[in-house]
Amino acid sequence: MFSAFITIIKRDITLALRRLSDVFSTLFFFVIVVSLFPLGIGPEIDTLRLIAPGIVWVAALLASMLALERLFSIDFADGTLEQILLTPQPLYLLVLGKTVAHWLVTGLPLVLIAPVLGLQYDLSLDALGVLLFTLLLGTPVLSLIGAIGAALTLGLRGGGVLISLLVLPLTIPVLIFGAGAVEASVSGLGGDGHLYMLGAILVVSLFFAPLVAAIALRISTE
Repeated sequence: MFSAFITIIKRDITLALRRLSDVFSTLFFFVIVVSLFPLGIGPEIDTLRLIAPGIVWVAALLASMLALERLFSIDFADGTLEQILLTPQPLYLLVLGKTVAHWLVTGLPLVLIAPVLGLQYDLSLDALGVLLFTLLLGTPVLSLIGAIGAALTLGLRGGGVLISLLVLPLTIPVLIFGAGAVEASVSGLGGDGHLYMLGAILVVSLFFAPLVAAIALRISTE
């Protein structure tokens, strides 16, 4: 089972690297959204420092939505998904592998570039470290919850819009605790409680989201 899990991850990463335009479009969207706010608001350092966590997290959330429609649709179109459903390995594990590959390709680059973009908002090194840690905990949750929406809307016309309508309300707690941890760190209150909540949401999502997505895939392909 572990071998199948690793194989799915390697396969999806290899296919994603053949479509680098899709990967860079997500990253470019994130960079543009985060960079436009300082230009529009002006050089008010206190204001920029205050709104930075929310802007970075909203931009990461919206950027992650761009690639969700392709999570299962390409395999569904060429028949690969049907073969995956017929394999003896647990579908839960295979869906988790595809979700991990999706995060490595789309979520991890956002996490790595976020501290650099945070410098535009005059965030301290401590705040940038907390921002990086919250994104490491939160962006996998966005991919896991997004997998459910991608499975439910598989094969439907306008699936990208439907995914956003389904997923965005479910990601609000991640947005609140992710941005709140950085804001608490900047104000000196400490963001440990927010980080614990993000960690708990990640653990619950790792257990339940692939299971629900697997059930939704079987329903969508019938």
